[in-house]
Amino acid sequence: MSYLFFKNINQEEFDEFVKNHEYCNLLQSYNWAKVKNNWDHLYTGVYKNNELVATGLVLIKRLPLSYCMYYLPRGPIMDYKDKELVQYYFDQLKKLAKKDHCIFIKFDPAIHVNDYDSKSYNINRYKDTEIYLDIFKSCKATHHGYTMSIADTVQPRFQSNVYSYENIEETLPKHTKRLIKDADRRNVQIIHGQGEWLDEFSRLVELTESRKGVALRDKEYFKTLLENYPEGSVIFLATCNVYQLDKEAKEKKVQIEKEIDAIPENAKKKLHRLEDQLQSVNKDINEYKKIFDEFGQEDKEIAIAGILSIQYGNTCEMLYAGMDERFKKFMPQYKEYVENFKWTFEKGCSWSNMGGVEGTLDDGLTKFKDNFNPTINEFIGEFDIPIYPFMYRLTQKAYKILKSKHM
Repeated sequence: MSYLFFKNINQEEFDEFVKNHEYCNLLQSYNWAKVKNNWDHLYTGVYKNNELVATGLVLIKRLPLSYCMYYLPRGPIMDYKDKELVQYYFDQLKKLAKKDHCIFIKFDPAIHVNDYDSKSYNINRYKDTEIYLDIFKSCKATHHGYTMSIADTVQPRFQSNVYSYENIEETLPKHTKRLIKDADRRNVQIIHGQGEWLDEFSRLVELTESRKGVALRDKEYFKTLLENYPEGSVIFLATCNVYQLDKEAKEKKVQIEKEIDAIPENAKKKLHRLEDQLQSVNKDINEYKKIFDEFGQEDKEIAIAGILSIQYGNTCEMLYAGMDERFKKFMPQYKEYVENFKWTFEKGCSWSNMGGVEGTLDDGLTKFKDNFNPTINEFIGEFDIPIYPFMYRLTQKAYKILKSKHM
């Protein structure tokens, strides 16, 4: 069989191949290397009879003493059952790696070994799984196993994914529909755009970082994403006008007080009901006052939650989200997630990935994402191909430290 290996496939051909492949993934797109600009990179590919049959975005992390590591996030992209092709690709990549003083090659292909809804949790795996493991083993790749924790791998081995529906709102659980109605009652509006909402989105992510004690990404990183995916990137914001809500609440308060004053003495049941309503509306007014203390008492929309997503090929990755916890009762994220799904499916996507979850499916992220009837995708996991076995063993501890710093 006549194969040819290249390490500098041009962007048009590279993206065309990835976008139309069953294993299409944003992390293997040409411009992902520009997002990960603190890594070097190669745009590798294999031609068979002058036709491109495999690609691999290889990210290169430079290490001390002129060493490095290669990483192919959710790659390479190819027919993984074609043993001859897989072996040829990795044989050629290993030759490059050796010249580059690469200690090991890490890859985590987008192969599903199980798919199910979280309520039907199971540990079954597809019969094809062993075929893939055997082929990668023949390439001297070591499988890291079926890990369960997000922290165990660079990319999550389990993800919560919403597949395309014609009328997604009809498929939602009853309680999710109710929460969206709560958002509607608070007059939560959903807007979307790109760079014009970058400041507001970054502010919401910073609030989420402070609340959870985690480090996500900064404004410059989000800007880089938007610039590199000008056609597929989108920021969704949930907004509300607290000034108008406060105005309505005060008008309602006056009306309730009038009704209370006009109630006859024997209508105790009605009195109690009105007093409860008054207590509730006073609570709302007090909440709005606290918001005015920070944002000012102006007739304006305030951004209270946001999502940044990127559509690539027939896929969408909902990469980052943020929310102002003070508006938690407004339930903004339920409404904006659904609007994001609708936008995604209108663009012809097959699915919209909400991101990783723990393999045990008992974490808070899973419970929140379950509100949208997702499918849990279980991936095959990570593989390493040691190029310098002795150095590889020595660097595994150092690698774990590196991995924790946003690979």
